[in-house]
Amino acid sequence: MAIIKKFRITKFKQAKPLVSLKKISLSYGKRKILDSVNFNINPGEILGMLGPNGVGKSTIFNLITGLIKPDYGSIFFDDVDATEYPIYLRTTKFKIGYVPQHGGYFHDLTLLENLKAIAEILIADEKERTSKIDSLIGRFELEAVINVKAKLLSGGQKKKLVIALALLGDPKVLLLDECFAALDVLTIKMLQQIIVNLQTENNIGICICDHQARDLLSCVDVAIVLSNCKIIAQGTPSELIKDANAKSAYFGDSFKFN
Repeated sequence: MAIIKKFRITKFKQAKPLVSLKKISLSYGKRKILDSVNFNINPGEILGMLGPNGVGKSTIFNLITGLIKPDYGSIFFDDVDATEYPIYLRTTKFKIGYVPQHGGYFHDLTLLENLKAIAEILIADEKERTSKIDSLIGRFELEAVINVKAKLLSGGQKKKLVIALALLGDPKVLLLDECFAALDVLTIKMLQQIIVNLQTENNIGICICDHQARDLLSCVDVAIVLSNCKIIAQGTPSELIKDANAKSAYFGDSFKFN
């Protein structure tokens, strides 16, 4: 198996994370989802989130993007408390890009029409829009399907499109929700390479959540494991799979990374 992640960033000398969640708590009715959760997304870091179904991984993305608000705690972007900021300000002012698990594109528009529609919102200059779109199409090798309706694209092509849409605004932070779900092995490897290239070429902070633990751990620097509303373990992939709490709550005793 080819090595996707040839190096891992485990420590950051700059004490200025792109995103900080501080003492975040959230309940739906009487059901507590998150209980005093704290973590950072750092510049140039790939962070993974793991945990059982319903533990709050997608909820954390919804909190970061502003789709929902916490019951308690604060969300900081570049040391600015943005807990009350609306979605569009988080996207434009703090450059937050989001790739949802499902959808994220206009089904009945072609791939090119999708890119043009979002680019017109995010990029004022027409020449810059065209240049950015052409660059992303080339980068993700989508030239052959630019005139195909998005709903007719393959799973991997759809995922490439949604990542390209998220990159149109030159995000400093990219959130990827279940990006490996329902994809074949070769497509997953392709996406892993795209993610690692984004880190090395664009130096953006990336946060991935996925149930495919091996695929996620193959391309992250560090990861957290959520269970019972809290972060129960955090560290590099090799550290996590040895962690007693992570084994008990998520990996089990037989899980092997390599």
